[in-house]
Amino acid sequence: MASHIVGYPRMGPKRELKFALESFWDGKSTAEDLQKVSADLRSDIWKQMSSAGIKYIPSNTFAYYDQVLDTTAMLGAVPPRYGWNSGEIGFDVYFSMARGNASVPAMEMTKWFDTNYHYIVPELGPELGVETVPVLVGPVSYLLLSKLAKGVDKSFDLLSVLPKVLPIYKEVIAELKGAGATWIQFDEPLFVMDLEGHKLQAFSGAYAELESTLSGLNGVTAFGFDLIRGTKTIDLIKSSFPQGKYLFAGVVDGRNIWANDLAASLITLQSLEGIVGKDKLVVSTSCSLLHTAVDLVNETKLDAEIKSWLAFAAQKVVEVDALAKALAGQKNESFFSANAAALSSRRSSPRVTNESVQKAAAALKGSDHRRATEVNARLDAQQKKLNLPILPTTTIGSFPQTVELRKVRREYKAKKISEEDYVKAIKEEIKKVVDIQEELDIDVLVHGEPERNDMVEYFGEQLSGFAFTANGWVQSYGSRCVKPPIIYGDVSRPKPMTVFWSSTAQSMTKRPMKGMLTGPVTILNWSFVRNDQPRHETCYQIALAIKDEVEDLEKGGIGVIQIDEAALREGLPSFYLDWAIHTHMCYSNFNDIIHSIIDMDADVITIENSRSDEKLLSVFREGVKYGAGIGPGVYDIHSPRIPSTDEIADRINKMLAVLEQNILWVNPDCGLKTRKYTEVKPALKNMVDAAKLIRSQLASAK
Repeated sequence: MASHIVGYPRMGPKRELKFALESFWDGKSTAEDLQKVSADLRSDIWKQMSSAGIKYIPSNTFAYYDQVLDTTAMLGAVPPRYGWNSGEIGFDVYFSMARGNASVPAMEMTKWFDTNYHYIVPELGPELGVETVPVLVGPVSYLLLSKLAKGVDKSFDLLSVLPKVLPIYKEVIAELKGAGATWIQFDEPLFVMDLEGHKLQAFSGAYAELESTLSGLNGVTAFGFDLIRGTKTIDLIKSSFPQGKYLFAGVVDGRNIWANDLAASLITLQSLEGIVGKDKLVVSTSCSLLHTAVDLVNETKLDAEIKSWLAFAAQKVVEVDALAKALAGQKNESFFSANAAALSSRRSSPRVTNESVQKAAAALKGSDHRRATEVNARLDAQQKKLNLPILPTTTIGSFPQTVELRKVRREYKAKKISEEDYVKAIKEEIKKVVDIQEELDIDVLVHGEPERNDMVEYFGEQLSGFAFTANGWVQSYGSRCVKPPIIYGDVSRPKPMTVFWSSTAQSMTKRPMKGMLTGPVTILNWSFVRNDQPRHETCYQIALAIKDEVEDLEKGGIGVIQIDEAALREGLPSFYLDWAIHTHMCYSNFNDIIHSIIDMDADVITIENSRSDEKLLSVFREGVKYGAGIGPGVYDIHSPRIPSTDEIADRINKMLAVLEQNILWVNPDCGLKTRKYTEVKPALKNMVDAAKLIRSQLASAK
């Protein structure tokens, strides 16, 4: 019986790749240093899987930034603005595509299906390069995940590039065969979508053409399936799986951190064995382990009981091997018994259930999901109170997290400084941020969030039902890693979470100060969520806790409250508690969910826009009417590039072509946490100057 892992986290158990990348970007280390760290990480991962007994160990899953960007480099599909014509695609071009540079913006970045991983969106047209590097995201998924390059006619079919792409894949396959490969894994995640007939035909046609090149590898020999989220997949396998093919059965969850129910998985595998045959069944993960934390062994301070319920990537490798051996008649009884005991402990633990929380969520009525007043009435009342100018300026929330600021939080957490000293330091940081915004003449201020480590973890630390790791990092994009909290039980809010800091900030200025909250959908989707109750029930519990916080902020004198829903598209439930005044969304494929956004009935939405070439504005050009406030981001904060006043003014004018001036807000794409003050100050100055310029032009035109 064989075992297989779809993919593995690339950052390293202690974020070694993150620190190597940032050192290289800052000019503190060389390309050779970065390559050495990367080579060591790859070698360690392969050795780990080999020692765990995995038969089919994946390679070519590593990327310096993103696997889709690697495929763009493999195909030579470099947009012309990066100045590459032929030859090797070096780090300068590669990272310019990912991050932008002083003169050229980065390529668009968006979410990978329903995960918090972000990929770099390819830009394709009729012309395509031929430079190759052996990285194998499947050819059809690559094309369908792309977008049209600027200037390409909208009628252009991305799949028409397939005949130019396939010869390059053939070259790569030949190289890998020549290097001794006996299996090659093609990732074609677009198969999870409901695809039109011509797209399905593209898949079958592509692999029919590749079949001759794969002949030494016995053609398309196996199919891998996610048996965790694909609830109807087993029925399809029973009725339609092709005879004589291998089935890579993804029974170990690659998207969460809970220990596998080994006994249940073994029953599933035994039923599949009867369909495809013992020699054709391979135990695997549901997807790449890229989306989970690396190794539970590094969690020395995690509660022992909760830790026994978990399995990170390294432990999932062991689970896959244990299941493969059990299916082959070599069951490790003690390992299975320990697993059963951990599952039983989790089911019966009193820390999981809070009866009052469950009653409150169950008591929600349909009217609780709708606001009592119309948006126009609310906006009129808010304008009378706030007296904002046309095109009001604001930022999304966070300001740069300096080395000194991180040190203060770290020392307070380690009890090296007193609470009094900590509060004093944070107040000084807030005052600095307030002063900067007033000097720049920003209309609606933020306090900069200096007290917050992460937009989800900060709230999770103050809510019941959450646990936290020390090294449970997961890659979001490039060198950016997040450390998702673990929701293990019912969620409630023991006390106010943000009122003190927001009220303190409001006392420092006469301008409106936004209260900043992370929304329930984002807290849910950016956490490792309990899998013992429906996700929407957990979401409602979080929503009720945030609702209590909103009410306390209002009582504390905060007149503008922003609900950040950066992860809205990853798992939008059929209902959403829509009491937010402002809500912010980033990289959420806004165009796909515009009607759900309208139904949320928020007073103002701010949303990523600049990196996607104002793609969301096409929704309004196509006739969708939006009557509430909206702030499409006017510049990309994920790039170190500083946009000019004229560039931002041009973006505002494009927005005004499809949106009424009385509903338009001017703001960056996202929070400024990851940027430096040397970048933030000039960029915000240009943003404010651009807003004033357009205001002046609008006034002159009257």
